[in-house]
Amino acid sequence: MMNNLDMNIIETTMKNLEANNMKPYYCETSEDALLLVKSLISKGDTIASGGSVTLKETGVEALMKSGDYNYLDRSREGITPEEVEEVFIGAFSADAYLMSTNALTVNGELYNVDGNSNRVAALLYGPKSVIIVCGYNKIVETLDEAVERVKTIAAPLNTKRLHTNSYCENVGECVSLKSDNPYMCAGCKGMGRICCNFVVSAQQRKKDRIKVIIVGEKLGY
Repeated sequence: MMNNLDMNIIETTMKNLEANNMKPYYCETSEDALLLVKSLISKGDTIASGGSVTLKETGVEALMKSGDYNYLDRSREGITPEEVEEVFIGAFSADAYLMSTNALTVNGELYNVDGNSNRVAALLYGPKSVIIVCGYNKIVETLDEAVERVKTIAAPLNTKRLHTNSYCENVGECVSLKSDNPYMCAGCKGMGRICCNFVVSAQQRKKDRIKVIIVGEKLGY
């Protein structure tokens, strides 16, 4: 896993993203990334997002809620479960969907794991544009490292943030790591489990629909 900023690795990752028909960008700071995101969406656009600490840290969440866009806000005050479902469905026809990624391989692949899976569903199909903001700390060498990253970092921290009362929230890592074969889909059987669907995004048919903004900062989980 990438613990220190290495521009050679970032450049290779960007080259491979481009080869996979995803549009890569690099921004040194969160401020630069915010300006770039703003340039990739237009006032009045219908936009939606996945739950993301990175979007909050970079100011993108505040931008989406600024009133300049028709933001399908899944977390607005007073929203009902039925309205949340409407937001999830409405995201498929959005002009832009914003999210982060659980991991990004040097080979130019995105690795994402979801519970409800509205986020990975929108990533795969629907919104005209998908904009991913990713701190350099999420870059890994291989898909095996991406799986490990989710089991040891992303899932435990996100379950703690979401208060799911799952094994990894309470212990700090996936229960599968105690087995002889901690394969990708292995995990607890609790109702609070957030690792239900596992998605690898490789070469895309719609060139540049997915845009990946790598930021030269450690961001999110």
